[in-house]
Amino acid sequence: MNKSRINTLITTAFIASLALTTTSSLAGRDFFQEQLIQNLQVTKQKLEKAKAAKGLEQQKLMGEHMQMLHDNMATCREMKPRVGMTEKERDEWFVEHQKIMDNMMSQMMEEHKINVVAVPCDKDKK
Repeated sequence: MNKSRINTLITTAFIASLALTTTSSLAGRDFFQEQLIQNLQVTKQKLEKAKAAKGLEQQKLMGEHMQMLHDNMATCREMKPRVGMTEKERDEWFVEHQKIMDNMMSQMMEEHKINVVAVPCDKDKK
């Protein structure tokens, strides 16, 4: 066999083993949870941009982040474990679902912190 063919076989074997490892470590997640996790990563990036921004730009980014979280929450509410899951699979699915909900709650809390800092309290003016 020539060298390029051997390299191709090695690369293919590596990718296949990597795919199997990744799949087995994500046994509790389904396709919709994976999609939502990706959406939450984008939402988190928007929040990070909002933290770095100031003034109207920050307000705009915070509004976009809030809408994205709202959409993600609606998606999360509609998610259900698939029919025919074993008890173990269903438990794993709910563990992943809880992680997603925790992620959204963390982002909401972070957003709240940003809003508190951006809008100073007026109690000293009274």
